[in-house]
Formats: sequence, structure tokens, C-alpha cells
Amino acid sequence: MRRREFITLLGSAVTARPIAVRAQQSAIPVIGFLRSTPLNASTSLVAAFRQGLKESGFDEGHNVAVEFRFADNQIDRLPGLLDELVRHPVNVIVTNVLGALAAKNASTSIPIVFVTGSDPVKDGLVASLNRPGGNVTGVSFVSGALGTKRFEILGQLTPNAKTIAMLVQLDADEAVLEQRQVQAVARATGQQLIVFDVNNAADIESAFATMATRGVGALYVGTGPFTNSHREQLTGLAARNAIPAMYSLREFVAAGGLMSYGASITDAYRQAGIYAARILKGEKPADLPVMQSTKFDFVLNLKVAKALGLTVPERVLSLADEVIE
Repeated sequence: MRRREFITLLGSAVTARPIAVRAQQSAIPVIGFLRSTPLNASTSLVAAFRQGLKESGFDEGHNVAVEFRFADNQIDRLPGLLDELVRHPVNVIVTNVLGALAAKNASTSIPIVFVTGSDPVKDGLVASLNRPGGNVTGVSFVSGALGTKRFEILGQLTPNAKTIAMLVQLDADEAVLEQRQVQAVARATGQQLIVFDVNNAADIESAFATMATRGVGALYVGTGPFTNSHREQLTGLAARNAIPAMYSLREFVAAGGLMSYGASITDAYRQAGIYAARILKGEKPADLPVMQSTKFDFVLNLKVAKALGLTVPERVLSLADEVIE
């Protein structure tokens, strides 16, 4: 199910049934942690979230409990998972953007802390960044808006690539914005851009098969929960097909990818843990401004570059905030 269909579903599937009256609160507060992706793609984010809680004086299993739910990229499961958390009940919900859209429809009273790479105002999650209003606030690590910079770095490392592929799930505003940015730069530099809209693992396999036949010289992997949750497959296929690729998160480089440029999603989840703790201590989401990332890192894996037969220009190497050798 695609995001726009999912938003329509929320108006019926979530609000059609009454939300249970909250039961007696447990002895310790309970946080609901929800992601639209699989658990195995979220372990580093869970660890960062727990770190944020710990920094704020909350230790899972001692003075706070966490209920985890993962939708395995089946976003039509989110309303049901949210219903479980609401009925549990939980004191705070921490979630990604798709989960936050569902959570906002599920409850106007339970505090919600989101982590997103998109614009939460455009997504309708908050009224403004400084004054969120309502029961929702969170962290934005500003991912989709960095398309121009990522494409420029990719071009510097692959100057001879005439045909470049972009692989993205075009079911989110930030993905559409990113695609437009990349297309504009490609037109300006006279490069052919082939865009693949992928929605499952089979789509990714098919896209790489097409890239091989089209002589693609470089790959731009778009942002979003879907691509992040398939980073092992993406980096593996890029290596197998010897295609230099640019990614949005350091996690891709750690998984064997060539390079990434963006803010830290793991730090965003640490911040979400801190915000959840502040809410448990009595602060209201409406009074907590949406936190925005201000530091963006270029991470380069020289071992992968060597395996691809790439010569990294000194000017590109000098741009790197982290070099993996």
C-alpha cells in the first residue's frame, strides 16, 4: 500500500472504531515505539533511542517500559499496531513519519514524538516548527531536501557517467522534492537520468537488471524508510553490478556502500529518546519545538572506491567528514 492510499485509510480504519478508555496506569511509564519498517533494519535506531532515554535518567526495564511494534514495510498494518499501543495503554508514542500520521489519527491525547526526514509542517504533523501545537512534536533530520548536494558530489566522483539512475520510492513529499532536485541538476549538466520507482525487493532487483542493460554509470539512492530498510540489498546489488552509488545515510556506507551525505538518523532517534523522557517528566509536546539537524556529514568508503576502480580526486577527499578505509 502506498502512502496516499494509507492516509485515506486512516480516516476510516482508525477512526471508525472507538478508542478504548485508558486503563489504570502501570507502576512505571510505558513508551510505544513504532516503525513502518522491519525490526532488523531498525536495531541501530532502537539502540540510539535507548541511549537518549538513558541520558535523561530512564533505564528500560527499571523505571520505564517500552512496547515495540514494527510493520515490516506493510503500512496498512500501522492502524492495527497503533490500536494495540493505544489500548495497552502507553504514555508516549515514538515513531517515524508514517507511524506518526497514523498515531495522530489514533489519538489526540497521547503525546507523539516523530522522527522524519521530511517537512513535518507540510506533512500535517505540526502547525509550525517552533510551536507544534497539539500532542505531536519530534525531530527532523532534513533528508530529502539535500538532493542537489548529493547529486553534485556523485558527479564529482563519477565525472564520466553519462547515464545516472535514481532509485526511490515516490510515495512521499520529500521523495518527490528530492526527485525534482536531482532531475533539475541532471538537466543542467546534460546527463541522462533514469528514475526507478520501487516499492518492494523485486522492484529493486528489476531496476538493477535494467541498469545493467542501459549502461548506467552511477546511482543515486533516494531517501525514505523503504530504501533505508533495504540498504543491505541495495549496497549488495550496487557492488555486484560495479555501480558507484550515493546514499543519504551513513548506515548505507557501513553496510558496504560507497558514500553518503546527510544528517545522522541515529542521532535523531537519540534526540527522540530525550524528548520522550522530557514528556514523561511532565513537559507537553506543544511546548517542545521540533528539533532540526544542523550538521550534515559526507562519508566515503575508500575500500569500496578501490574495489570499483575509482580514483578519488583530492578535492572530493577533502570534502569528506569521515573516511572509511
